[in-house]
Amino acid sequence: MSWQAYTDQLVATGKLDKAALYSAAGDSLWAQTGAFEIKPEEITAIAQAYADPAALQAHGLNVGGEPYLLLRSDDRSIYGRGKGKDKDTTGVIAVKTKQAILVAHYPTGVVANEATLIVEKLADYLISVGY
Repeated sequence: MSWQAYTDQLVATGKLDKAALYSAAGDSLWAQTGAFEIKPEEITAIAQAYADPAALQAHGLNVGGEPYLLLRSDDRSIYGRGKGKDKDTTGVIAVKTKQAILVAHYPTGVVANEATLIVEKLADYLISVGY
């Protein structure tokens, strides 16, 4: 399966509207859905936060030029909820595997836990096959 198929598969669930797949270092984009433009400094901050979340905790989580309230950051997963009156029901999920970082966005109307489970499950699969 191509890398693009994985991001397309996430969006096809109907629970996520954007997805991207990067190298674990955050220095190489492997696949993305149409309009999900993550700035280089944003993916670098996410990649570095797996080892040391202090910068994200101090400066906040930004993805695609949008700010997110940092809900969780550990050595595997980073979760954020949209900020602002019309964005507080959206969110982002970033999960690190052995060789990749999955980043996905869920829109208003999707339960955060449902979106999170989908991304975490794909990450588990990638880990099981060596990625």
